[in-house]
Amino acid sequence: MLPQANTVLDPQRSEQLHDLALDCYLALVKNVAHYAIEFDDEITGPYRHYVNALVPEIETGRPQALEESRGSLRALLRDYRDKASAYVNRLRGELADTAAAFQRLLETLTQTGEYHENYLRHALNTLHELATANMAREEMMSSLRAATETIEKSLEELNQQQRLTVSQFVIEIGLLHKRIDALEAAVSIDALTKLFTRAEMEQRIRSAEGSGSILVLRVDGVRRAASQFNPAVARELEGAFIKRLRNSLLPDVLIGKWAEEEYLVISSMSNKEAAGRADWICEHLSGAYACLQGGKAVRPTIQVSSRVLDWLPGGHRNASLEEIEAFFAKSKY
Repeated sequence: MLPQANTVLDPQRSEQLHDLALDCYLALVKNVAHYAIEFDDEITGPYRHYVNALVPEIETGRPQALEESRGSLRALLRDYRDKASAYVNRLRGELADTAAAFQRLLETLTQTGEYHENYLRHALNTLHELATANMAREEMMSSLRAATETIEKSLEELNQQQRLTVSQFVIEIGLLHKRIDALEAAVSIDALTKLFTRAEMEQRIRSAEGSGSILVLRVDGVRRAASQFNPAVARELEGAFIKRLRNSLLPDVLIGKWAEEEYLVISSMSNKEAAGRADWICEHLSGAYACLQGGKAVRPTIQVSSRVLDWLPGGHRNASLEEIEAFFAKSKY
């Protein structure tokens, strides 16, 4: 009879494996911070600081600390990826705008040069003719002065035009930077998730043709996250919910924000299909979401409730809007 395999590790071996795994995890976290690709200081600096801040907690070896660090590290990596992607896209936009501005500058300088080149060539031809002409001194001096004045005037106009063009180019660069700063400052959750506004959704409900369904969603927990943590966590929570919502629906649906914690989905699904999808959304999109606060993962929760409305004929679309208002008013209490 063969002896049974010993599947239980002795305490010393188990401790050695634990220490080795902890050392590997610590090395991984340190390397993730050290070898991060350098972007803007406002992006890379905080990321590296927050990742390094996980090291002392991991070194304790406490199971709770290790569990929390895992969620925090994943959230930090996701946040850094999103910011890095936005940074690269912004650089691409700046490069395209700068290239276009340079192209306009070159075209302007070329056109200006060709314009003044004709005047200069005409003046030079006059000088050549004077050098070989047989005319009175006074007549020659008059023609010579005219040619000299033409050259002087053309050179001065050319210099002025070039200074003006360069000044315009500098102004365009300044405006470009201001526009980029304004766009960064104006980034909102609606822009990031490409949500339609309430007015746009009302217009589509009133003007849409054919059949389909209207899915009404209320997401309780976003306001609570803002007060429990901070507004940045609430925005991240809302953005994560919208991304999951969009991934759970067909690409051709329209998603709009009716008000805070209130959303609409207009789709071509039948009411039966929409009801099944609504049940799935309420079950799978409710719960805790991993967000970042001060470089550490926090887990605010949301609860999704829904209703599917009938797609009424065109003359009765206002009734649909009234039903939407009634659902949201009732779900607040």
